[in-house]
Amino acid sequence: MTKVHVDLPNHWATGGESFWATDLGGDRYRLENVPFYAYDLNFHDVVEAKPASPDLKPSVLRVLDRSGHRTMRVFFHKDVPEETRLARLETLNELHASFERCNRRYFAVDLEPAADAEAIERRFQEWIDAGIAEYETCEARIAGSFDDAPASPQGK
Repeated sequence: MTKVHVDLPNHWATGGESFWATDLGGDRYRLENVPFYAYDLNFHDVVEAKPASPDLKPSVLRVLDRSGHRTMRVFFHKDVPEETRLARLETLNELHASFERCNRRYFAVDLEPAADAEAIERRFQEWIDAGIAEYETCEARIAGSFDDAPASPQGK
């Protein structure tokens, strides 16, 4: 495996993200982890990526083949105990979803192609209603980009 990269100059948390990927040859790579920050990329998508120079990681240019997976992200409030966070996340397995941890409170959730996305969003809404978490879906924010939309001049 190797690493591929996307620049995220507008993102609220980071300027870029790297992914583990399988080199399929011909500038094609299969993503091997769930994105924590990039939008419109998912586990096992096949992407075209080329390095800007020989000493840099290949930069993702576009998605060549969608895997059928979807990405969502969950942010737990800081006062939620670790065992509660993990117990809640583990209930997603029955809905064909799994998670990767970014840090103690922030998790990327992979929805398998067979996942019931509506049921997962209902579960997330229950967590919001209980006051323990927030979530986001990870569709494209800008056409042709994996970045977040630029903040408005008013910061909205």
